[in-house]
Amino acid sequence: MKKFSTWMILLLGIIFWLLRIVAVYTDTMGMEFMIKPLDTNTEIALLFISLLAFILIAKRKFLGVIIYIVEYWGYFGVDLFTKLTSETPLAMEDVISVFFSFIGILLPIFSLLDLALDKNRKNHPKDKKTDWFYKDEKFDRNMDERADKNNYRTL
Repeated sequence: MKKFSTWMILLLGIIFWLLRIVAVYTDTMGMEFMIKPLDTNTEIALLFISLLAFILIAKRKFLGVIIYIVEYWGYFGVDLFTKLTSETPLAMEDVISVFFSFIGILLPIFSLLDLALDKNRKNHPKDKKTDWFYKDEKFDRNMDERADKNNYRTL
């Protein structure tokens, strides 16, 4: 993760994830909070899957972004679609739920765009800063051969 945009998008995703943890905790304890989880059991499972997705996104793997998109669009997308297509006017709780569902839809899109548009990831999948030391056997052989030819006399 060399790019600043990747750090910022991942940080926003983690902040949203922590907000969802607080929402689930307050719902299970019976406290009032501005966000209500759609389904508590499903959201608990998705929180653990999101943690795996964040780790994979930090390692710049497309699998992490795919997991992140599928779980968030499947969870927040259905809620967003049903509330926006309903005939009844939205209450204040529904407006807040639509807002957070919209954020839940946008964050995976930003992660996908950041990963897809990263030219350095496509052109140079290896890290040049460390590959010369760990991956270059030719350099190791040259150093060994040169070390064998140095026969200096000591007095």
